[in-house]
Amino acid sequence: MSPVRTAAQAGVMECPQCSAIHPRRRGGTACDRCGAALHLRKPDSLHRTWAFLLAAMALYLPANILPIMTTGTLLGSQTNTILSGVVYLWEDGSYFVAAVVFCASIVIPIFKLAVLLMLVVTVQVRSTWRPVERTRLYGMVEAVGRWSMVDVFVVALLASLVRLDALATVRPEPGAIAFGAVVVLTMLASMSFDPRLIWDPIDAHDKQA
Repeated sequence: MSPVRTAAQAGVMECPQCSAIHPRRRGGTACDRCGAALHLRKPDSLHRTWAFLLAAMALYLPANILPIMTTGTLLGSQTNTILSGVVYLWEDGSYFVAAVVFCASIVIPIFKLAVLLMLVVTVQVRSTWRPVERTRLYGMVEAVGRWSMVDVFVVALLASLVRLDALATVRPEPGAIAFGAVVVLTMLASMSFDPRLIWDPIDAHDKQA
């Protein structure tokens, strides 16, 4: 059985838009099929991923500490953070909804940030550690990223589940803006990362062997 060769080893490259295969050439040329720019790797992938990731990490803490909304009625007003909203739902007996909100707004963002951080660090140091598993983790982040906007809907979900009287107001707070920014920045970081960089040190190691 012949050994598996990468596209780079085979001397070809794929168009990111239409998946047409072209002979390996310098980046910046256009696809003969759809006209999209061809690159061996995403331009400045690590730099852009680091920038988006660090910005998302910086905003994650205020997104969970700052209040996301204030509800007001004739009897007074109440300010909620994401975590206090989860606690309110749990104490109110809405265990399933509380679990969904907790996973969507706390667990999944932490998972995405942790995985992306691990990926960019291991690629930065050109690690050859478990490339298959790292590629699968990136695939999981990409799959979860398709549902990332569910995190933003948490604010609307919390607002709709608060039992309000006839005369009431719901006012978004800075935490909602920070939370939405975390979601968008994490998605951009995932889109900027080039998973092919995981395998470049493996190819270099094989050539030296």
